[in-house]
Amino acid sequence: MGYIKAEDILPIEVIELIQQYVDGQNIYIPRKDKNRMEWGAGTATRQELCARNQQIYDDFCLGIRVQELAERYCLSVKSIQRIVREKKVS
Repeated sequence: MGYIKAEDILPIEVIELIQQYVDGQNIYIPRKDKNRMEWGAGTATRQELCARNQQIYDDFCLGIRVQELAERYCLSVKSIQRIVREKKVS
């Protein structure tokens, strides 16, 4: 996320009003509800994690131990167990 200078987009009156509350500090202005996106919607991260989790489950079904999967995928044993449990249910 990059920063935009307030002077470039806001009228001076609005900047002066905001300065009454936060002078020289960074603030976050959230998106409108109608413009919000789900996590991972803007990138391929969600699909990559889904594919990784499926591979973990497939490896588990082939008999690879949870400890070995944790080391192979750089995850905790608890994370591997959670992924396997969630894939069994779905």
